Order: sequence, then structure tokens, then C-alpha cells
Amino acid sequence: MHVFDRSTAHASLSNEAIEVIRWEQFQGTDRLPFHGMWYSVFPGQSSPRDQHPELELSLVLAGVAEVEAADGTITRVPSGSGFLLAGQESHIVHNSSPDTPVVVFSAYWMPEGHPDNAGVENGQGADQ
Repeated sequence: MHVFDRSTAHASLSNEAIEVIRWEQFQGTDRLPFHGMWYSVFPGQSSPRDQHPELELSLVLAGVAEVEAADGTITRVPSGSGFLLAGQESHIVHNSSPDTPVVVFSAYWMPEGHPDNAGVENGQGADQ
């Protein structure tokens, strides 16, 4: 068993709006068929607009994420719920709470058939 202890991890990005902790820093994650990260959106803040080729499954661990799609539609996703983003789906995560951070765990991977997905079908990581 591997334990990925967020309290011992180093943030790859931290500013007044968001903190990102990527799993790549933990031993053994290179053998997983996906990548992972925790991120926090601080009270009253928003993440930068993001768009990437990977599929992304996000689970809201604390707070209420307000996920803005490319067309401006905002969907509230409460703690204990999740959302799935398609590859290339533009998104922003807002936190309208004045005092509670939004904490999210995301797993992300290249879709089947994507050129950067070589080896994943055989149980290898996408970047091997």
C-alpha cells in the first residue's frame, strides 16, 4: 500500500488564489495509469482558466466548487460530489465562500487513442 500524505507534500504552485500539489513527487506514482493532484481555491478566489488534452475527474473534498464552462455556464459542485471534464474542455473553478477554501482531488489521464497515451493500455504510465 502507498500513502500519499498531502501534509508532507510540496506545492508546485501557490499564490493568493490557488495552491496545487501534484502527485508526481510521491514514490510509485510513475506506475499509475493516471496522474493526480490536490488543489485548493482560496475563499473569494478563482483558478486561472485551464484547458488541456487530458480527461479530468475531480472530487470536491471541502467547500463548494463553482465550475465555469467555456460558454459561461456555472455549475455548483458541493463537497462529496465530483465532476468530469472532457479533454480540451475549458474551465475555471470559483470559490464564492468568504471563509472556506475549496479543496479538490483530481485524477487526469490521456484519452484512449491520443498519441501521448502510448503504453497506458498496457498498464504503464502515460509518460513512460
